[in-house]
Amino acid sequence: MVGPKNDLVMKGLDMLAWVYLFVAILLEVVGTVSLKLSNGFSDWRFAALSLSLYGVSIWVLSMTLKTIPVSTAYAVWSGLGTAAIAVIGMVFFKEPMTVFKGMFLLMIIGGVVGLNAVAGKH
Repeated sequence: MVGPKNDLVMKGLDMLAWVYLFVAILLEVVGTVSLKLSNGFSDWRFAALSLSLYGVSIWVLSMTLKTIPVSTAYAVWSGLGTAAIAVIGMVFFKEPMTVFKGMFLLMIIGGVVGLNAVAGKH
């Protein structure tokens, strides 16, 4: 079925897929922080939380793949997750920030933005 109503439904599905993708990123980031707090899996609470959050994150990511191409979804998921964890590491775990680290983080974010800009219709 083609028409304005169908276009609106498709745009809604696209938007929902992007919401799912950002939820998947958030779950993966919290799972990674939990992994750090598990102290090498010696704290079973954070270890279990980490494994659970990773599993749910992958499941939610799979929901996005019904609408968003896998190349775009995975690049955004891994790129923004990596950038978020790097910032969290610096802010909360006092990991050092160098000029190169900042530059490469900006490159990751720029790559995600660029990939979305050229992805076009799928």
